[in-house]
Amino acid sequence: MKWRLLNTGFNDPAFNMALDEADVILLSEGKIPPTIRFYGWLPASISIGYFQKMRDEIDVDACKALGIGIVRRLTGGRAVLHDDELTYSFIVPDTHPLFPPTVIESYKVISRGILRGLEKLNVFATMVSLEGKGRNALNPHNSSACFDAPSWYEIAVNGKKLVGSAQNRQRGVILQHGSILNTINVDKLFSVLKFNNEQIRQRMKKIFLDKATSIEQVLGYRIPYTKMVEAFTEGFQESLQIDLEPGELTDEEKELTEKLIREKYGNDEWNFRR
Repeated sequence: MKWRLLNTGFNDPAFNMALDEADVILLSEGKIPPTIRFYGWLPASISIGYFQKMRDEIDVDACKALGIGIVRRLTGGRAVLHDDELTYSFIVPDTHPLFPPTVIESYKVISRGILRGLEKLNVFATMVSLEGKGRNALNPHNSSACFDAPSWYEIAVNGKKLVGSAQNRQRGVILQHGSILNTINVDKLFSVLKFNNEQIRQRMKKIFLDKATSIEQVLGYRIPYTKMVEAFTEGFQESLQIDLEPGELTDEEKELTEKLIREKYGNDEWNFRR
């Protein structure tokens, strides 16, 4: 079974999120095959979940002062600081035989591939199922940050979350994208999140540190971006039993991505809509 592999390297936040949506649209129209994409962020950027309120949860002035980009995702969930990480996205029909009809079980399919990729980097993580447990009960004191919130089939090392993912289904297409943390800059993250006072900020930061980890914290060193791409390419191929063929962006992908940047992800009407 052949899928397309894209490695688009480091781009700004508007491009990254616009391309994910462009591929959802084009796959729904039968113009591209199922695709796994790897990418990074330049500059470091905050992406907020579709339902989050930007001005209530993100210190926009602090982001500007630090040169941190801002974008609203098509998917739900909480804020993520995309800095030193590998980001992945899956674009696949929701009727694909590899994927169960439920969101929760399809998370599990993708998580297996992530686990296999981590093993190739000598990071031995576990998949923790939270199915049937109350999310709020599990995490009654959390911040606006993604890695401070539970999700179905978390990837964890020593009980600490290593990968944060979000999924959206529309037009008969599954979009799931997520962050695999190479390193964590907790001070930078918590400097751009809003809190009622400094005491709460420091308390939330400590809670976050107890719940999140990174490849560098596990191994004692960071992994180069190119090596991470290689490991997770192999991991997804082996886990899903697919052939990933390296591809390039089509002209239509480029045109639609640019259109979505202009009309959506690159402007305040979208990013500050809530």
